[in-house]
Amino acid sequence: MSINVNKNNFVQEVLQSSKPVLVDFWASWCGPCRMLAPTLDEIAAEHPEITLAKVNVDEEQELAVQFQVMSIPTLILFKGGKPVATSIGFRPKETLEAMLDA
Repeated sequence: MSINVNKNNFVQEVLQSSKPVLVDFWASWCGPCRMLAPTLDEIAAEHPEITLAKVNVDEEQELAVQFQVMSIPTLILFKGGKPVATSIGFRPKETLEAMLDA
């Protein structure tokens, strides 16, 4: 399961979350983002201990700038309200799952 996050709920859903949150910065026109989406859904289903949050960079440019997202897809893992790991571009599922251990 994933949640859509914007500037209005980012603090509550990501920074104040008691669970680790994997934030997917994406856009509808981004081919690699669309290729990555099913993999992220699988990871979210197999790892209930994390939350998958999606940020559409076209709609939420402030968040993209705040977290220095220069290219998409960019994934940032937050634990305890702080970014602890980042992945840029399309990556295999195994690489992304390894990131969860950061």
